Amino acid sequence: MKRPVWAEIDLKALENNVRELRRVIDPDAQMMAIVKANGYGHGVEPVSRVALQSGASWIGVALLQEAILLREKGINAPILILGYTPIEDLTDVISNDISQTIFTWEDALAAATVAKRLGKKARVHVKIDTGMERLGFTPNADTVDLICRLVHLPGLDVEGIYTHFATADEADKTFAEEQFARFQQLLKQLAARHVYIRWRHCANSAAILDLPYTYLDMVRPGITIYGIYPSTDVRHDLVKLTPAMTLKANVAFVKEVPERCSISYGRTFYTIERTNIATVPLGYGDGYSRLLSNRGEVLVRGVRAPVVGRVCMDQLMIDVGHIPGVRQGDEVVLLGSQGEETITVDELAEQMGTINYEVLCLISERVPRV
Repeated sequence: MKRPVWAEIDLKALENNVRELRRVIDPDAQMMAIVKANGYGHGVEPVSRVALQSGASWIGVALLQEAILLREKGINAPILILGYTPIEDLTDVISNDISQTIFTWEDALAAATVAKRLGKKARVHVKIDTGMERLGFTPNADTVDLICRLVHLPGLDVEGIYTHFATADEADKTFAEEQFARFQQLLKQLAARHVYIRWRHCANSAAILDLPYTYLDMVRPGITIYGIYPSTDVRHDLVKLTPAMTLKANVAFVKEVPERCSISYGRTFYTIERTNIATVPLGYGDGYSRLLSNRGEVLVRGVRAPVVGRVCMDQLMIDVGHIPGVRQGDEVVLLGSQGEETITVDELAEQMGTINYEVLCLISERVPRV
C-alpha cells in the first residue's frame, strides 16, 4: 500500500555531510551524531547507521525511548541521552548500556543505586549550565566539590562532561566565548583537584563551523548532518553540505474554478480570474504547517505554484492555472528540487516565521520515508 505522499531521504547526502564534518574536525576528536526527534525528521535508525559508517562514533538522543529503539535495531555504539530520564526508568538505561546525562545530585545517587543493584556501572555525562539556563549544574565551587564526589561514587562511571551554547549560530560570538570560558574554568578547577573526565564536549553544528577551538574531545553535530546550515551567520564555505530530504506528493484532483471563487476554510483566498486549482493530499497533519496558508509555494512540472487558501489537516490547494496540463498523479515537490527550481527548508522557515530545524522536525511519522 503506497501513500501518495512521501519523504525521500538521500543516504548518500547524509554520508557526504558526515564525512565533510569529519574532514574538518580534529583527528583526535570523536563525533557524536545527534539524531533526536526521529533524526530531525529523517528517520532515526537509517541516519544513525549512516553516521556511524561515515565517521561518527557516538549517537546522541533526547529520550530513553529513542535510545531503546536503536538498541532494539542492533545499534551497539555508545548512546547518550541528552535529556531528562525519570528515576523509575534508570533500570532500562543502565541495563541497555546507555549513557545518561545527569544534572542533579539526587539523579546521580539514584543512578548509582540502580547500577549497584544490577551489578553494573551507570555511565553518565555531567551537564554544566554555562548560560542556557535550561539543564545543568551551575559552574561554581559547589559544583566542583559535587563532581569530585561523583567520580568516587560506587556504581557510577562519570565518563563525560559537557555544556551547550546558546548563541553559537549568531554573528556575535561574545556570549558563546563567555560560555566556553566558564566551562574551561570549571575543567581547570577539576584538574587542580586531580579530576580528569574522559569526554569533554560542547561544540554543536555552529561551533564546529565557527569556533574550532571548542572541539575538545568530542563534537555534537546535529542540523549539519542533514545538509542544513544552522543559520545565515555561520560559515558556509568550510564544509559542503547537501540537503538530505525531499518532500513529495501526487496531485489528487484538479478542477477549473471561476473568478472570485473562495478556496478552503474561512474563505481567506479568492481567485482573481478563472483558473485551475489542484488538491494535494498532504496537510498540517503531515507536518506541512498551516502557517504556509496563502504564503507557501510548491513545484509542479518544474514551475512554482502558490498555496491558496488555508492548509487543511490532510490536504492543501494550489493554483496551477499558469501551468499547462496539470493532472491527477502529477508529482508535487513541497521541499526540494524539481527541474531548475528549488524549495529550500530556509525558505519555508522564513515564510513560517521559525527556524529550519522546526521545519524538518514537523514532518510527521505518517509520511513514509523512502
